[in-house]
Amino acid sequence: MALDRGRLLKPVKKLRKLISRIDRNLAPGQVHALRTNTRRFEAVFGALSLNEHGIDRTILKNLGHLRKRAGKVRDLDVLTGFASTVHLPGEEECGIQLLGGLGARRKKQARKLAAEANDVRPSLRKQLKRTAAVLARLLQEDEDQANGNQAAAEAAANAVRLAARLGVPQRLDRGNLHPYRIQIRELQNVLRIASASSDAHFLDDLVDVKDAIGEWHDWEELVSIAQRVLDHKDGCELQTELKRISKLKYENALALAQKLRKTYLQEKRASRKGAASAVRQIPRPPVWEATTSLLAG
Repeated sequence: MALDRGRLLKPVKKLRKLISRIDRNLAPGQVHALRTNTRRFEAVFGALSLNEHGIDRTILKNLGHLRKRAGKVRDLDVLTGFASTVHLPGEEECGIQLLGGLGARRKKQARKLAAEANDVRPSLRKQLKRTAAVLARLLQEDEDQANGNQAAAEAAANAVRLAARLGVPQRLDRGNLHPYRIQIRELQNVLRIASASSDAHFLDDLVDVKDAIGEWHDWEELVSIAQRVLDHKDGCELQTELKRISKLKYENALALAQKLRKTYLQEKRASRKGAASAVRQIPRPPVWEATTSLLAG
């Protein structure tokens, strides 16, 4: 079987349970699970073009609102964890002030998440139940090969489209590194619904780059919040330390992203009459092998 039944159906089942339990006291692990499974469901929806199988796109809209709300809560959980690891002699008061500011923000965002969940809960659970039934039908058709593995073919086509953009933008920097992470995450989420991959290293490398960029972005956000929360305007050693760590995280994330491209992309020149030849980066064979694993029987 080319598509993994568990990886396709699990996000839907998990989301139905999580949405029933959302309140202002949602634990960090539940918030993370809500975000993760929403991302995976969005990848499944796009990979299998579920809108063409009778699932209305409003489910993406409703889940998207929850994901964004949960993202704000999750970010503050992560930032609190980061802030709690920075200990500087003489900066204890600033550290307490920063943690207090993060806690207050977390409480506020948790209330907003709970309110959003109350608004969409009834309709969203019905939509997810219907989606589970449609996915089960598509998987059965895929197993029976009644439609020539249509579901797997749609997933593979989306994976190819995303893989072809690994070289975009041509140059990575502070301004586009985080948006590039979103591209990588989308490709990773589509590839993970395959029952097997011919090159697990590629998928692992995608995860490493995605996580490194995400960690840098989180430290950048912590720096920004510290500048707003702390009373110090100049000479705050805690802010200086946070900026130093953020810089190191950026350098590491950029290096991993560039290594990913060097490993899995190759340059191709396309010459035009009367114009200088253009250079673009295209995926190497391991990338195409990973995408075709969605079709492997």
